[in-house]
Order: sequence, then structure tokens, then C-alpha cells
Amino acid sequence: MSTYCGEVGTDMENISVEWEKKKTVLVSVMNDMTRRNIAVAFSGGADSALLLKLAADSAKLHGTNVCAITVHTKLHPHHEMEEAKQLAKQIGAMHVCISVDEFGDEQIARNPVNRCYLCKKMIFRSVLEKSAQLGFDTVIDGTNEDDLHVYRPGIQALKELGIRSPLAEAGITKNMVRQWLAELGLAVAGKPATPCLATRIPYGEALDERILSRVAQGEKYLRAMGFLNVRLRVHGKIARIEIDIEQMELLIQNRKAVIEHLKELGFVYITLDLEGFRSGSMDVGILSGKND
Repeated sequence: MSTYCGEVGTDMENISVEWEKKKTVLVSVMNDMTRRNIAVAFSGGADSALLLKLAADSAKLHGTNVCAITVHTKLHPHHEMEEAKQLAKQIGAMHVCISVDEFGDEQIARNPVNRCYLCKKMIFRSVLEKSAQLGFDTVIDGTNEDDLHVYRPGIQALKELGIRSPLAEAGITKNMVRQWLAELGLAVAGKPATPCLATRIPYGEALDERILSRVAQGEKYLRAMGFLNVRLRVHGKIARIEIDIEQMELLIQNRKAVIEHLKELGFVYITLDLEGFRSGSMDVGILSGKND
């Protein structure tokens, strides 16, 4: 028994040492990058919040400037804009907003498998243009280590545009990001991810602003009921609800209210996905060449 406990203790020590090494690497990267004015693509989520905080702290040492650039798009929940503005103010960084209309690109509107690549290319071209106008030569984004191991075609667009991703470079995972934010006392540590609304629609099915608006309203309603991680995936007339498995009982208890609200939004069939919430569930089969 004593040997087993010792092994566990050693494992935990190794994890702690590795964690501190990665933190040191990221701080060093940020310290080097902020020797010049730097812009952070800032959604207001956990990843970009950590980057902005570290960039702001490092820039103070060099007397340089940091700008948080938030992009208002047709494919992201609109409430994120105000939250990003307030968080940037709390961190003490300059903040600007720009707008992008993805529906203006017919390729994106058709929702192909590489939609994320096309979107990122459009969005970050605008970010680069704005940052250059403001005198910020370097742009960084919040791609983390976990993103490198799932289907994220947008990462290629970032590379092509010369966008740096310090979290990924330092091997920082999403859990590490949240832990670090908690240590810094930033409430965004527990904020659920809110990815592009197009991820609720199967690839190949044209994006419809009205349907995406209903999805946003439906997810907002569910979050107000206390559900943390929520995705409302749409398959024709079917609304497939993804929530954390441990919260399924709560949904069942409130099923009549949920059904009524979602049907009022225009969905005909309301289903609960028994696998529960999982990021990227619409990407099933993509990497193996099968688009299910």
C-alpha cells in the first residue's frame, strides 16, 4: 500500500513540475513578444483572456501597448461582445471591436467541410488590417494544445496569415488555462466555451441566419435554466440537445418547458443526445474521411 501511494505522489509531483515548466515557457514567450506593441484576438473566452492578461502584465515591464481586438460576426452569439469589452477593461487593456459578415462569402454560406478555414481566413485578415492601422505589428490568438489534436482547419489559416498561438506553442491545454485563470482570480476561468454557431449545422447544409438565430435563442434559454455546457444541434426539423451527462436529470425534470420553448422557436422534434455534451460532435467521421 505504501508503495502505491508513493507512486501516485511521484506522478502528481511530475505533473506539477511539468505544469510549472510550461507556465515558465509561456511567460517567457509573452515577455519576448511584448517588447513590441501586440494585438490579441480577443473573444472574451478563457483562452484569449489568459493571453490578454499575460500580455498586459508583460507589456508593463517594457512600456509597450496591448490591444484586444474583438470581432463581431454573424456566426457568434452577440452577448459575447459586451462581456469581452468589460473583461478587457478589467484586465487593463485597450479594446476595439470590428465587424465581419461571413454570409457575404458564398463559399462560407454553403457550409463546406473546410468552412472553419474560410471563416478564420476572413476574420483574421480583418484583424490584421485593423491591428496594422492601430500600429500593432504582431497578432496572437488563443489556440491551445488541445485544439491541435482535433479537427480545426482554421489553424492552417492562422499559420498562413502569420498569426502566433502562444498557448499551443507552450503546450498549454484548456484545463491548464482554466487553472491558471483561477489562480489569477479571473471569473472567466469557469466560463463555458461558445464556439461559432455554424458548428450546430451539418456540413454541406447551407447556413441560414434565421435558423442560427433560433439556435442562439434556444441555447440562451437552456443556459438560463442552469445548464452549463449546451449545444443545440440542428438536423432538419430535429433539435438535438447536448448537455453534460450529470445534468440530464435536470433536463428531464424540465422537459415540458424545454419542449414548449423550443417548439415556439420553430423546431418540430426535440431530442436529448444520450452521449451528452462533446465538442466537435458534428465532425464525426471527418478525419477518417467519412462525413456522417
